[in-house]
Amino acid sequence: MFGKLIQRVSEAPTNPQAQPSTREFDVADLYQGPASAGPQPDSAEKAPLDEKLRQAYFWVVNRAIISPYYDIEYQDGPSQTFTLGDQHCKLTLPSGQSYSSFVLLPLLTFAVRRKCLFVGGPGRGKTSSAMLMGILAGYSIKEVRRAIQKGQPQMTVSDLLGNPIPSDLVTAKSMDQVNIAWRKWLSMRVKIIDEYNRIPTRTQSALLTVMADNYAEVLDQTIECPESAWYLTANDDAGGGTYQVIEALKDRIDIVVKALHFNSRFIGELLDRIEQGIKPEEVVPAQIIFTPDEWDEMHKLILAVNLPGPLLRRLEFFVSQFEFCEAAASQLEYQTKDTIKLSGLDFTQFTATETGKDKLKDLGTQTRNGLSVRAVMTVLTFVKAIAFFRGSREVSIEDVRQIIPFVLHDKLIQDPDAPFFEKPENAAFRSDRVSWIRKIFDLACAEFDRLEMDRIDPVGDLSDQFDKGLDGVSEKQARAELVKIERLLSDWSKSRKMYGHLYDDALKLKYLHQRYTNYLKWLRWKR
Repeated sequence: MFGKLIQRVSEAPTNPQAQPSTREFDVADLYQGPASAGPQPDSAEKAPLDEKLRQAYFWVVNRAIISPYYDIEYQDGPSQTFTLGDQHCKLTLPSGQSYSSFVLLPLLTFAVRRKCLFVGGPGRGKTSSAMLMGILAGYSIKEVRRAIQKGQPQMTVSDLLGNPIPSDLVTAKSMDQVNIAWRKWLSMRVKIIDEYNRIPTRTQSALLTVMADNYAEVLDQTIECPESAWYLTANDDAGGGTYQVIEALKDRIDIVVKALHFNSRFIGELLDRIEQGIKPEEVVPAQIIFTPDEWDEMHKLILAVNLPGPLLRRLEFFVSQFEFCEAAASQLEYQTKDTIKLSGLDFTQFTATETGKDKLKDLGTQTRNGLSVRAVMTVLTFVKAIAFFRGSREVSIEDVRQIIPFVLHDKLIQDPDAPFFEKPENAAFRSDRVSWIRKIFDLACAEFDRLEMDRIDPVGDLSDQFDKGLDGVSEKQARAELVKIERLLSDWSKSRKMYGHLYDDALKLKYLHQRYTNYLKWLRWKR
């Protein structure tokens, strides 16, 4: 009985309020048999892909992975809030459909074919969750288990990628005649690296090539790898282990998922599984397994989700807070935290010289770095993915607020000595990075609203005008735009305080000024 129950997929639509799709959901699709029945024939009556993704989520969270934590909260009207403990922690009962990050984020990684790091102590379900993602991609449990790369201090590049065929080494007259017996996992669309921080540094470099460029190389022989969803595990939050993880490899990780503790109220479920001899990864229902074509189509649909302009502007304002450091250089373009990092000098020596600004108000004082292009692109991808998962074709501000803490978890390096963390009510943010990043996003949004930047945005107006193109723009019109730029910079120069968003805006104005200047030069040449 328990075995049949664990294979059951809910008959009801997982999100009754989701926007209607082009194809209607048919309950009959849910009764196509267990995973062992093999792939089902194509049918016009299959559930839409966002519904199928939600079916997969609810099956995993309710039947496979015991994760009773709804830490990605959505509200649909008023919600009840309770204060608990000496620290006055708030427990909110969400009024909208909410989710477990430990299950949802790996599934979104699967949907957009990115790279996810599971962090948590041994035995908390990290590897099991990754294995389920491989089964959802259509691989058998045996294939997934054999393809897991288990990090250990003796792992060589050959262990990871493959070995040259011995007979070819004897007979070959040149290296290009040596065939390589490549490891099978390289050709799979779900790749799992267990305890990646136990892999030697040299082997990490080979792994980096596969993760970053989708190819592997041994003895001048290469193999192209397909676009894949990656799952890596580590037992601690600092990225340590037998070997320190190289920075470039850590930077390739798109999202970080924390494995939370096991709730003792669910021991009964463990007992049922032991008594029935059931392993969830062996009984995944066929109707939630994705074919390669479905996977590709889902990825296209996710990228097509709309990110509204006003929300994008708010996200731009948030991203602009962190890179600027006025003391780092004399030339404006180099006044960044990256300049300090490349110099090898002490970060605190530079930040101590910054005076005149409110260091509690300036969100940039809380970090030692800014955000890379890769990190921003990852945010844009995952906010689209979570909106798609929720049945929406447009990203909401709550989608951004819920997803960025997990994407930026290892991307924003916290400065624990910042004045913000000295306040007693903020001390817990030093260790709770998820809540900290969500907090600074909320603070950035509050500042955005205070400045009325959704209504008053002269740089945005100038940028919109330029984006219309220069075709047909007269010399008089171009000079008028130059005057607007110069006048705006003149107004800003009257204030001695400079913050991150003004820094990015000033550089954007310089860019626009140069484009119009070059255009005028071209007009004069054309006469």
